[in-house]
Amino acid sequence: MLAQINETVEYIQSLKVDKPQVGIILGTGLGGLVNEIDIQHEIPYEDIPNFPVSTVESHSGKLIFGKMGNKNVVAMQGRFHYYEGYDMKQITFPVRVMKQLGIEFLLISNAAGALNLGYKKASLMLITDHINLLPDNPLRGKNEDELGPRFPDMSEAYDVKLNDTIRAIAKEMNITLHEGVYVAVSGPNLETKAEYKFLKKIGADAVGMSTVPEVIVANHMNLPCCAISVLTDECDPLHLEPVELSEILKAAALAEPFLTAIYKELVNRI
Repeated sequence: MLAQINETVEYIQSLKVDKPQVGIILGTGLGGLVNEIDIQHEIPYEDIPNFPVSTVESHSGKLIFGKMGNKNVVAMQGRFHYYEGYDMKQITFPVRVMKQLGIEFLLISNAAGALNLGYKKASLMLITDHINLLPDNPLRGKNEDELGPRFPDMSEAYDVKLNDTIRAIAKEMNITLHEGVYVAVSGPNLETKAEYKFLKKIGADAVGMSTVPEVIVANHMNLPCCAISVLTDECDPLHLEPVELSEILKAAALAEPFLTAIYKELVNRI
C-alpha cells in the first residue's frame, strides 16, 4: 500500500498542483461545494494511478484542486462505498493520499437517514460520534507503522476544535444544526422497520453507508477531521414510507446551501 500511495502522490504532484491544506469529501448530492472553489486542476479518478472509480450515479468522480478563500484545498467530488464492491483499504485510499499530499484537516459530508424523530429531512446534523456496523475495518491486516499506530485511539474521533468552530459558525449564520451519533451500515438497501428500531435503540441519531472508514483512517494518520450529515429522509419505523433516490437528492439539494456556507467559512477559520 505504501508503494501505491507514493506512486499516486508522485503522479498528482507531477501535475504541478499547489500543496493542499484542507481535504474535503463530498457525499451524495452534495457536489455543489465545488462551485466555491477557484479550480486549478480537475483530475478524473480513472486517470489517477491506483484510484478506485465511483460507480454511483450521483457521484461525478473527480479530484479537484484549487483555492477556497485563503486556503488551498483538494476535494473529492464523489466517494467510494463498501456496497460498490470495494474493500476498506480502497475506500480509504484517497484519504491516505490527501494526507501525504499535505492536508492538515479533513472535512467530510454525507447524506443520511434521520433516526432521531426530532430531526427532519433537509436539515443538517453535526456528527459527534459514530457506531461502526460495517463488516470490515480499513486497519485490518498488517499495520504500516509509517502511517500510524497499530491501535489508534478513537475517544475523540471527530476533532473537538473543528466541531466547536462549526457550532459557532452555524449559530452566527442562524442555521439549524442538530448533533448526534452516526451509524454506518453496509447497504445498498435501506433498512427494515425492525432494523431502524434496533439502530435507534443502540444510540444512533442518523444512519448512512459511508464516512466511518474515512474517519478511522484519518484518526490512524493523526489527521483532524469533522463530518456533517445532510438528513435526506426520516426513518420512523411506525410510519415508514418507500424512499426513492430522487427524493434523497431533492432533500440534499435543499440543505446543500447551508452545508456549503458552513464549510466555506470553516475553511477560512482553520
